[in-house]
Amino acid sequence: MTDKWLSKAFFLRLLAAAAGGFAVFSSYQPLGWWLGGLLGVALLAIALAPWGSAQKHPSLQQGLLLAFVFTLVDTLFMLPWVGEFVGSVPYLGLCFTLAIYASLIGLGGVAILAQIPPKFAYFGFAAWYAAVEWAISSFPFGGFAWIRLAWGQVDGPLAAYSRVGGPALVGFITVLVAAGLIARRIIVPAIVLGLSLVLSIAWIDQPATPLREVKVAAIQGNVPRLGLDFNSQRRAVLANHVRQTAKLEEPVDIIIWPENSSDVNPFQDAAAATLIQEATNKAQAPILVGTITVDEVGSRNTMLVVNPDQELRDLKELAPDQYHYKKFLQPFGEWMPWRKFFRLFSPYVDQAGNFKPGTGNGLINIGGVPLGVATCYEVIVDSAYRDAVLAGAQLLATPTNNATFGFGNMTYQQLAMSRMRAIELDRSVVIAATSGASAIVLPNGKVTQQTKIFEATNLVETLPLKDTITPAARFGFKVQALLAMIGAVFAAWSLFKWRSQSTRRQTR
Repeated sequence: MTDKWLSKAFFLRLLAAAAGGFAVFSSYQPLGWWLGGLLGVALLAIALAPWGSAQKHPSLQQGLLLAFVFTLVDTLFMLPWVGEFVGSVPYLGLCFTLAIYASLIGLGGVAILAQIPPKFAYFGFAAWYAAVEWAISSFPFGGFAWIRLAWGQVDGPLAAYSRVGGPALVGFITVLVAAGLIARRIIVPAIVLGLSLVLSIAWIDQPATPLREVKVAAIQGNVPRLGLDFNSQRRAVLANHVRQTAKLEEPVDIIIWPENSSDVNPFQDAAAATLIQEATNKAQAPILVGTITVDEVGSRNTMLVVNPDQELRDLKELAPDQYHYKKFLQPFGEWMPWRKFFRLFSPYVDQAGNFKPGTGNGLINIGGVPLGVATCYEVIVDSAYRDAVLAGAQLLATPTNNATFGFGNMTYQQLAMSRMRAIELDRSVVIAATSGASAIVLPNGKVTQQTKIFEATNLVETLPLKDTITPAARFGFKVQALLAMIGAVFAAWSLFKWRSQSTRRQTR
């Protein structure tokens, strides 16, 4: 056993897995080398597959380690922004936790590639990868879907599959193409890439006629300084957004402010309410304001529609479609699971919020426009925008606050997610960030305007309103569930055969 762990072959497998993790990292923004995602998964498949004329395969334990190394390298390069202002412990803890979780890819992957006939093995491996991605994106505490393969494919041809089955299908297809090439099943990648071209031409490059158009402004007011303490400067942040809104040079139909643009509750602070009302009155357009409200349940991360000449007195006076309580809260940020336990590892635990999640479908009405809202972290959750679109949203908005992550890549990675959602759901998306990067995204995923980080500026554009319902909006969850079940069956059957063979060898 020791010789197998110290062998040259296993060392080469480790190098392939590590290189694969780095290649997958390169597919994410701001690098955006989408081919890196295919190369990375291909290298992982090579590391896990049988080699040589004797078709020697790694052990199940080695498969766990290979997938662990693959994911650890990927996340270490992808997620350093997590520790930008809270230190290395939370950042490294998250990377190691994700790598341990993702090591299941190696456990099932080794068994599938060794026990299933080659013409089916690559399909089973892709389905098993999708199953593990689903688990990581769902559990615990709502999961962490930030590291899905699909986000790195937003600039590539496989992004077109998001309209069929969402990011889960894009990730599955990515692995399928990569593993198919390794298995020398060239016909599979050829068919997949050809179909993606057809989908792109039919759905994305030839957009349907919009219902009508609306002129939208995204306001990036900026923050006084970097770091977690930007919240202590709440009035300055609000004043920045009021001041920047006043600089609009043309009439607009609706205005989108970022998450936390008014971290002062306007229903409890008359000065904050006055500033917001002044901004809407001057612009003569409704503003979607990111604020904090409190009700009988507790504190809420709220996106609030404020109309011109509207007096903000009591939240209960507003119509239900005039505000959105953030439904999918960020664990370890907006709420803290197991607070006493994690306090042992980091003093920043007590800076995590205690917000309460909302309910509903994310649809609000602003200036007569049915707008789907996914606040910051919500954009990684499939149901956030899908529910809004199925409820009638004709335009989407991602108000976000990325100021606590400095000049890191977080904001660019999140922008890629909004772009994928635009393709998936055939909607324009308006990203309004406190400190950047804000952007305007068309239904084909193209960014027409984008701000720099930590600048005060406005984006104004006329965008189409659409009511198409894509297959992904209607059936995306079922597609993901089916892929996960297929992958689980492949892995379970392969592991059963593996154990049966091991038992027979031991009894001889």
